[in-house]
Amino acid sequence: MAKAALFTARPTERCPDCGAELVIRSGQHGPFLGCSQYPRCAYIKPLKQHADGHIVTVLEGQTCPACQGTLVLRQGRYGMFIGCSNYPVCDYIAATDKPDETAFTCPQCRTGNLVQRTSRFGKTFYACDAYPRCRFVVNFKPVAGECAYCRFPLLIEKNTSRGSILYCADKRCGKPVTVKENDEE
Repeated sequence: MAKAALFTARPTERCPDCGAELVIRSGQHGPFLGCSQYPRCAYIKPLKQHADGHIVTVLEGQTCPACQGTLVLRQGRYGMFIGCSNYPVCDYIAATDKPDETAFTCPQCRTGNLVQRTSRFGKTFYACDAYPRCRFVVNFKPVAGECAYCRFPLLIEKNTSRGSILYCADKRCGKPVTVKENDEE
C-alpha cells in the first residue's frame, strides 16, 4: 500500500485513541483525517463527503461573496477548488489556481491568448482563452516562430530521444522546422 501524502493545512481535532493531533492526508481514495503518530496509532476518519466533493478544510475568516457563508476547500473530480459551505443553496465556486497564460496570441482568431490547461486525464495542453468562439488547441508547448513551409505564425516543441524538434502548429502542415540537439554533459 502506498504512503499517504500530507497536506499543509491542519485541523484542530485530536485523535480519540491516543490524543495526538489529527492531520489531513491524501490517500488512494481521496483525503482523510489520520493520526499524526502513525504508524504507532493507525486511527483514521473519513472526511465528510458532499455531492460536489470532499471537504478538505474550512477557510477561516473568508466569506462567500454571494451569500456571506463560510468558504471551504474541497477535493472534487477535477482537483482542488474553493466552494461555499451552504451548498446546494449557494453554488459559488472559485478555482484555487488560474491557468498559466502564455505570451502568445491565438494564431487562429488573433484576439485570444493561449493558456495552459490540464485535461481530465492529467495531460497538459494549450488552448485559446476565447473558447468556445475559438477552438484552437495544441498538445505541445508553443514556441515563437514561423513555419518555413506554410508561414503559420506558431511552432510547437516536441521532445524526443534525439532532442527537441520544432514542428509547425498548423495541423494541416505539421512539418518539422528545425532540430535543437540535447546538451550532452
